[in-house]
Amino acid sequence: MKKRQFTEEQIALALHQAERTSVEDVTRHLVASQATFYRWKSKYGGLLPSEVKRLKLIQEENHKLKQLVADLSLDKKMLQDVLSKKG
Repeated sequence: MKKRQFTEEQIALALHQAERTSVEDVTRHLVASQATFYRWKSKYGGLLPSEVKRLKLIQEENHKLKQLVADLSLDKKMLQDVLSKKG
């Protein structure tokens, strides 16, 4: 079975629509299961589409910063090893 991909904006819009109509109607329209809908709700519940886009940008920035910290920590460890061998 082919996995269908939804953007975060589509997910947020679907969650917003479910507040006005039933979950069954929204999932039927999206051709998604109710389990998928409730998984989305636990992850993105209460966010507007614009807020979801901002959340994605923040998560990407967080990933880059974590990578930077890991790289700097490795550099520090390598320098400490070099200094300990010289001393």
